[in-house]
Amino acid sequence: MPYVYIGRTTSFRGKSLWEIVGNLKNFGVGRMVVRSRFERYPEPSYMRIVKVEALENQPSRRVAVWVERVFRGRKDPEITKIMKTSYKTDYRLIPKDEEEEYVKGVKQEVQSTSTYSAKRVVPKEMPIPPLLLELSKAALKGKISPEKIPTTIPLIVKQGPANRAIVVENVKIEETILAEEPDVPRLYGGLK
Repeated sequence: MPYVYIGRTTSFRGKSLWEIVGNLKNFGVGRMVVRSRFERYPEPSYMRIVKVEALENQPSRRVAVWVERVFRGRKDPEITKIMKTSYKTDYRLIPKDEEEEYVKGVKQEVQSTSTYSAKRVVPKEMPIPPLLLELSKAALKGKISPEKIPTTIPLIVKQGPANRAIVVENVKIEETILAEEPDVPRLYGGLK
């Protein structure tokens, strides 16, 4: 009789980080692990364990692990904390005799064309979207003179791994001018 699987399938292959570091001496500090979902790339992708910390009251057996991450042959300049994905059964311990093969293809220095060092400059303030500006003018009508209604709002950039190189500076943003004939004229009916 053939097996019939019901429910969502997964492409994970391996063990959770909790299972791996729990069975290693010194909780695997200095050892290398790899997620099997990153093994599909031709460049080496792995993580070297720097520090491990157990978490209290975690029913899903999560563990906080700080790693030096290498993704697709590029070394991340900062140490990354893995906690939210540590319960997934997608990690594999790299044997010590295979570690040299993984390290061979890694560029040690981060090049200027890398996503980590390419700086992008964004302004401190952005113009208020036209619809929001019209709504605020209608709400403040009679309370504040129209000249005192702000036309810009401060831009808040949340720093994270994806936007580490964003620099917020005082840059003048040119206001967009509508084309002579918009694609949908009824949307621009009441605007000046």
